[in-house]
Amino acid sequence: MADPTDTARDLHIDDTFVSLNPATGETIATYPIHTAAEVDSAVIRARAAAAWWRDLGFDGRKHRLLAWKGLIARQSEQLCELMHVENGKPHEDALLEILLVTDHLDWAARNAEKLMKPRRVGGTLLQIDHAGYLEYLPAGVVGVIGPWNYPLHTPMGSISYALASGNAVVFKPSEYTTGVGVRLAELFAEVVDEEPVLQVITGKGETGAALCAHPGIDVLAFTGSAATGRKVMAACAENLTKVVMECGGKDAMLVDVDADLTKAAEAALWGSCANGGQTCAGVERVYVHTDVHDAFVDEVVAQAQGVRAGDDDEADYGPITMPSQIDIIRRHLTDALERGARAVVGGPESIREPYVDPVVVTDVPLDSSLMTEETFGPILPIVRVSDMDDAVRQANDSTYGLGATVFSKRRGMALARQLNCGMVSVNSVLRFAALPELPFGGRGESGFGRIHGADGLKEFTQARAITKRRIDLGMEFASFQRAGWVFGLAEQAMKLVHGRHTR
Repeated sequence: MADPTDTARDLHIDDTFVSLNPATGETIATYPIHTAAEVDSAVIRARAAAAWWRDLGFDGRKHRLLAWKGLIARQSEQLCELMHVENGKPHEDALLEILLVTDHLDWAARNAEKLMKPRRVGGTLLQIDHAGYLEYLPAGVVGVIGPWNYPLHTPMGSISYALASGNAVVFKPSEYTTGVGVRLAELFAEVVDEEPVLQVITGKGETGAALCAHPGIDVLAFTGSAATGRKVMAACAENLTKVVMECGGKDAMLVDVDADLTKAAEAALWGSCANGGQTCAGVERVYVHTDVHDAFVDEVVAQAQGVRAGDDDEADYGPITMPSQIDIIRRHLTDALERGARAVVGGPESIREPYVDPVVVTDVPLDSSLMTEETFGPILPIVRVSDMDDAVRQANDSTYGLGATVFSKRRGMALARQLNCGMVSVNSVLRFAALPELPFGGRGESGFGRIHGADGLKEFTQARAITKRRIDLGMEFASFQRAGWVFGLAEQAMKLVHGRHTR
């Protein structure tokens, strides 16, 4: 994405770009590059649509969102094919995205009212004469900048919850998977044709930059690299626009001495290689207890046999979607091997553009780029550790903090709670992304804010607090006419309630 602060460049209205099949290089479709003026028009339309959508109420929105969910489910074959040709992923992986999307959309639509409706909150002795009320209102217009690696599931983690909470959305999909975003909006328009509640703007970095810098955006949800995320934040800061940032990870997996090694190896291999390793919360480093290290490596090697990338029906995953990522994958692997790492599955020959077959390496230097930087490719580094305390220490020694995986029969939950990250799956991999009730997000270089669940829903709202006098006790603090005895009585009450010795 271009620098969001550089919005002065004017684009001709006939500027276009093409979407390419990453496996074949063939042109799929041509899309317009929307200018800053066109982004402005979209946001203005969204502001009016947001008021209409808000006024529909929870039931009106739920009815339409569930109808949209039904359309997405019925159009699954078409969407799978579109994701296959634009992103390169196999149809089954594309279908997995749709399964997740329909679950999350259903949950958001059905639970928004329960989580947002006004409710009375408790008071204190000093405020006994007042009642408190809390309610959540839609933020207004939400901008969403989506990624190409999960072009449906990831942006819908913001879109579903933003719409369910009563906002209008302006969505800028990745230029690599524009067709998915366009089709998503077309399906929405079939059930909500009164107002442009969900709009898609298409283009490259300049279009996304214009969306970030627009003063009419109330919340901007971004998924991408930490470097681009910083530019997004800088642009949004000019208007004090709230941001929700999901910026990738270097997620660790811990394998304890009592782990089910067959299941752990299966999870490590899938977590690192599925979708070509292009998963923000995928497994990028594995720490294994020394007593089971060799057996675990043997199991991974055995399971990796026959796993390969390709575009045919028998391939386990597809190509590297963004060509420049192959240079990063090659650099990380070369650095590790030149510094003493040992490839036990694959090697440099596994990189055959646009594909990268699985590579498993051991004896990896802990300060190598393969262990410290996000690789975003199907390379699995395995590290021997003396015990799980060492594993936790090394897992936490990272600027990232998105997700993690723990395999342990006895200490799984205890180890999970020691990891400095936003999400952990115990004895499984990536399942935290599937449960709609759970928030998704990280810390540090992985960003901040949450999508999914109640926390994700509330990211796209603004809280409103109301107090109402319910009885008149003659005790008014906020008045120059207050009685002289008010503070004396209040002080005695404070000492009674808060001044007791508690040690």
